[in-house]
Amino acid sequence: MHHCQTLLQAARIVTQDAQRRVLSNAALAIDQGIIVDIGPSAELSSRWQADSCLHLEDRLVLPGLVNAHTHAAMTILRGLADDMPLMDWLQQRIFPVEQRLTPRLVRLGSLLGFAEMLRTGITACTDMYIFENAVLEAADQAGIRCLAGEGVFAFPSAACAQPSAALTVTRELAAQYQGHERLRVAVMPHSVYTTTPEILAACRDLAQELNLPLHMHLSETQEETRLCQEAHGRRPVDYCHNLGLLDLPCSLAHVVDVNSAEVATLRQHGVVVVHNPSSNMKLASGTAPVTEMLEQGLTVALGTDGAASNNRLSVFTEMRRAALLHKLRTANPVSMPAQAALDMATLAGAAALGDARLGSLEKGKAADCVALDISEPNMLPLHNEASQLVYAATGMETRLTMVGGEIVYQDGRFTRFDYPALCAEICDLRAFLWRAAGLA
Repeated sequence: MHHCQTLLQAARIVTQDAQRRVLSNAALAIDQGIIVDIGPSAELSSRWQADSCLHLEDRLVLPGLVNAHTHAAMTILRGLADDMPLMDWLQQRIFPVEQRLTPRLVRLGSLLGFAEMLRTGITACTDMYIFENAVLEAADQAGIRCLAGEGVFAFPSAACAQPSAALTVTRELAAQYQGHERLRVAVMPHSVYTTTPEILAACRDLAQELNLPLHMHLSETQEETRLCQEAHGRRPVDYCHNLGLLDLPCSLAHVVDVNSAEVATLRQHGVVVVHNPSSNMKLASGTAPVTEMLEQGLTVALGTDGAASNNRLSVFTEMRRAALLHKLRTANPVSMPAQAALDMATLAGAAALGDARLGSLEKGKAADCVALDISEPNMLPLHNEASQLVYAATGMETRLTMVGGEIVYQDGRFTRFDYPALCAEICDLRAFLWRAAGLA
């Protein structure tokens, strides 16, 4: 008889392993945050003596979902700037409010964002914003995994007067969180249209020096492409390629306005694209050629973007919309099957974060998992697990969220912070945010 800390037993376990096995009446043995065994409940019960047992016989367990591109603190801007084109949305509403943000506001907004993610089955994310030290503090408090970086701009932000200051913050955060179990740091220039070649070169050099990944928005709209060509004589992918950014471990958000040659360039460099269907639809940015990317062997993950350009932080929503959007775009109902969308939310998300511990439930992987109530009306009957997760689930069926073997959300309760107190603080911000947005 072996010893483990937790034995989790469930009606179904969607492993997302190489064979995409789904196990019935199965269990996970968890010790020190790692899955040490997986298989039939009866076998594991006879093999393992656990400190605690989680009996989830009416639940479906799957790997924690990965939100590979978000701005968690923008929850406090939710609904302030809707139904606007991207550049107007940024310049008239978002940037003016962000100039008045403080570390406290960013921490509160981030904690609310992480609460929403954990509540809907997200256990890991990539976050780009300002005052990222406050974001990482909130992530640490919430218990979520987070790859974070200070946004680098050519103009002053509320956090950093100069791009060099943002890179200094990145350097300090990398030192502070080196070796942290859940929190990691990346270099994050905002975009090609908010930076310069010199700034991007400095970002590249810092990432190389500290062995950090790089994450940025790229090719989000045709307008971005036009601006890049006018300013630099190159399209965004070629511009970044020429600067050496694609030679780094790199994930790129949106990647909407690209051609087949650019997709081939991204694949050759091992870049991970992060598809944000809801944000792209809401801002009418266009539709990324995701099916072509997948056919060429490019890894494509999913992101929610921020709550100001999406209004919800649910990867379940993004899975469904990705599957439906690309069926419509290609006029082919089999072009984005449910399993492909589920892979984007799990295995590809792990690749986007550069964390091989995530994305599947297997021996030796991190014990990051989510349990859904499959007795909910929209989850019955259960014929095909991948189909049910992508097309029927909303994320609100989540009853348990575990990160590194620790329960961080269960049955309406967050275990690491006072959610009602957070709600009260968030509601108190409304008047300030209306004034900052010019709405009052």
